[in-house]
Amino acid sequence: MKNIVYITGHKNPDTDSICSAIAYSEFKNKTGKLTAVPIRLGETNSETKFILKYFAVPEPELITTVKTQISDLDIDVVAPISPDISLKMAWSIMKKKNVKTLPVIDENDQLAGVASVSNLASNYLDIWDNSILAKSNTPLENILDTLSAKCLYKPETPFKLTGKIIVAAMHPDSTKTVIEAGDIGICGDRDDSQCLLIKSKASLVIITGDHAPTAEVLELAKTNKCTIVLTPYDTFTASRLITQSIPIDYVMTRKNLVTFNTEDFIDEIKYTMIETRYRSYPVLDENNKVVGSISRFHLISENKKKVILVDHNEKTQSVLGLEDAEILEIIDHHRIADVQTGQPIYFRNEPVGSTSTIVATIFFENGIRPSKNVAGILCAAIISDTLLLKSPTSTIVDELTLKRLAQIADLNIEEFAKEMFKAGTSLEGKTAEEIFYQDFKIFTLSGFKVGVSQVGTMYIEGFDAIKDDMIDLMNKKATENGFNLIILMLTDILNGGSVLIASGEHKDIVSKAFNVNLTDSGVYIPGLVSRKKQVIPPITVALSKIN
Repeated sequence: MKNIVYITGHKNPDTDSICSAIAYSEFKNKTGKLTAVPIRLGETNSETKFILKYFAVPEPELITTVKTQISDLDIDVVAPISPDISLKMAWSIMKKKNVKTLPVIDENDQLAGVASVSNLASNYLDIWDNSILAKSNTPLENILDTLSAKCLYKPETPFKLTGKIIVAAMHPDSTKTVIEAGDIGICGDRDDSQCLLIKSKASLVIITGDHAPTAEVLELAKTNKCTIVLTPYDTFTASRLITQSIPIDYVMTRKNLVTFNTEDFIDEIKYTMIETRYRSYPVLDENNKVVGSISRFHLISENKKKVILVDHNEKTQSVLGLEDAEILEIIDHHRIADVQTGQPIYFRNEPVGSTSTIVATIFFENGIRPSKNVAGILCAAIISDTLLLKSPTSTIVDELTLKRLAQIADLNIEEFAKEMFKAGTSLEGKTAEEIFYQDFKIFTLSGFKVGVSQVGTMYIEGFDAIKDDMIDLMNKKATENGFNLIILMLTDILNGGSVLIASGEHKDIVSKAFNVNLTDSGVYIPGLVSRKKQVIPPITVALSKIN
């Protein structure tokens, strides 16, 4: 398994979530013997897109789950075999690789079948007729390999077996009664038997015991276009082994193959394994190329994806399948919530305005300078999360860190902030869904399911045109998804206040928490700009008083 660590922010990612994941990945890659990969759990908003483009930083890959997949396991990596190799060769590979099955591929490298130990066992347990070499189109190369033989003569015409196998151990007169043109003859050092086989138009004569034929016999073979092969094995051993030269595609399983893909989830393939109970199963990649095989043993030694959480520590806000992953670290500036781990981890939680402030501090504490582009996105994230240091969550640490990063990024903070907010806060042309899900988080507060969306804008009056659509959306979401309360927090960046719109069976909690009256499900509250510090705490207290 590759030593990959996924670094992720929360669902419906905001700028701080995306930028802190990217920046912390750079730090881990500079300091650890691993591959840190920043990921995102949703679409980036317009502000974040502007920032990433401005600083020429690639957008993280979208990953919706960290459930364990086949690609996370150390499966058996065995090179697939060609369909024309012999049974003996296949068995030799199985013993060498200590596997019970081998995938067989065609000329296009696509899976053609599966060769198993049971397929090979049929070579001894099944009663095959003596025409098996012809029926299976066994090539001469397989026979030479199986019998450790060397070819003394072969005509120029293509080699093709058409007859049956004959062991010429009897008197030549008796052999003459059973030999037919095209047959394969196995004989010892008797010249008369060798000549009889050749004159009877045998297609192949196998001479055992390493007894080289005379020049007269070889000349007779050339005249009759009969292939002559010399093996060191005795006649009994040669006749016993020769059927192992049959091509593997003659006995392999072709139909009803059960295969898996590298992207398949372990939880899902377990049921297929229980129902089919094969020893192992071929694993294909996205191009349907065979990359290995998997068995129940690999599920027992299951590896988990490794993740680091930034800008959140609440399960409902995190990536799907988190319970199946191994959490290595958490870097956050929110309240401590309900993410549980199986062992102690590095958990850094500080009361600052932005997770990016913490990430930048980690760089500096370790004597590492972030790259110019990463310093830039860290600046942007701090500006975004603290509303250019105007939010009540902002601290002196945020301010000092922002100035230090701006020097590295060669950035004019005020000018960039104006450009960033202008690019990211316009509501024009956006639907209610696009606005609502820009930065939507789910909380469990005093046992109640609460959703809070925060949208910052410099043009708060532009919201009026879609207010009714927004209320309909929120009412529908509260009903269909079981929310006790949903709040939209529309923050006026210029004037430092927010419009709160509430939905759900307990929307009156907003009135009690802030001592205001809702008008048409909404109210403007001056000075309210922080979801974390000014909205969640009073809502939690108000909900706790419900009997």
